[in-house]
Amino acid sequence: MSVTSTGLSADAASFHRFHTVELPRRLRNGNGDLAFTDVRPLGSLAIATPAGAYTYVPGDGTVHVVAGTEVADTVVEMDLDAWLGLVSDLDTAPGLFYSGRVTATHGKPLRFVRWEPGLRAMFHGLPLFDPDTVDLHDLRGAPLDPSGSFTLDDLDARPEEMRHFLTTAGYVVVRGVFGDEELEAMRADAAMMHAEATPGDGHSWWGRTADGEEVLCRVLDAARFDRYQALGDDERVRRLSELPPEGLEARELGALDSRTVLWKKPGVTEGLADLPWHRDCGLGGHALNCPTVILTVCLTDGTPEAGELRVLPGSHKGSYPFVDGRHAAAPEGVPVAVKAGDISLHYSDVMHASLPPTSAEGPHRVSVLMAFVPDDSGHHRGARHYNDVLLDTDDGQIEHLARRFQS
Repeated sequence: MSVTSTGLSADAASFHRFHTVELPRRLRNGNGDLAFTDVRPLGSLAIATPAGAYTYVPGDGTVHVVAGTEVADTVVEMDLDAWLGLVSDLDTAPGLFYSGRVTATHGKPLRFVRWEPGLRAMFHGLPLFDPDTVDLHDLRGAPLDPSGSFTLDDLDARPEEMRHFLTTAGYVVVRGVFGDEELEAMRADAAMMHAEATPGDGHSWWGRTADGEEVLCRVLDAARFDRYQALGDDERVRRLSELPPEGLEARELGALDSRTVLWKKPGVTEGLADLPWHRDCGLGGHALNCPTVILTVCLTDGTPEAGELRVLPGSHKGSYPFVDGRHAAAPEGVPVAVKAGDISLHYSDVMHASLPPTSAEGPHRVSVLMAFVPDDSGHHRGARHYNDVLLDTDDGQIEHLARRFQS
């Protein structure tokens, strides 16, 4: 669901009009009620720009807008362009921090990140997602089994059930799409990519183990290998890519991450090898690029021992905070139980977590990712990709925001 703000520009007049007229109207019309429960324990948040500042104060079942920063528990400063991106659902709190476009001048920086579901409710009327009360049903009205899966034969026998599962749960698993010989060839290419990648090459993500060893987590330019480039022409992949009803197209081959390979590694203590509960548009671009569907070819099994992916079914229809998958308060979610040769599809804004392997013994999860996007997708600031804010270090290491603010 694309939700955008209209009639705004990055100038002082728009900033003040939004906070004195438009936002109060949205809050009165129900957005304040949507946000209140989530933001009530977070204290007040101020957005300060060169044009001035306003504070969002939870109270009386809604959120109030107060001029200035005097009553703010947390104050973040940004320019008007960043503010416009934030209220248009194009920039996000994590993306602004990683790109250095926002500074916390008072209070806890991560409180701004935690406010994001509330901000999206206030600005856009996006409801808060509750994994304990989500309503999931199949086409017959029966409870949807979130662990259900399909086969390629179901594309002919019951395509509407597959499509309904994808649009309702936000993901779908299709069993046994690729055979052993195909998988072995793709794994051989992946091993070559792994050997060629170097820290800081601008085409890969890296992490570190507790003893300081650098480990490769992801290669972004897998499309330079013919076998991976040809996935877009594979009849099975093409048919599965037509499941989403939005009419999406494969990201162009010239894009850096048109084909991506990821490796799960045990014992990684630094970097983003093990991703928290997040959405793929969590660094920006939701209003421009969603719906996007990520198609994943599983080169190995995705068991807990290998490093599994877990999903919050139905969460693409609401908003949910980013949280470490190993945190005591983290939701359990549903495992995407895949085997080598399976394909999964998920909407990029469904909440999912990539958990660390529970075993040091391999093989660990290896996957190929392809993105299917709207025709007008891109970057609202003209950059290559929203995730590029993660690639600004010489060694390719991606620092977790929580670690950054502890230093």
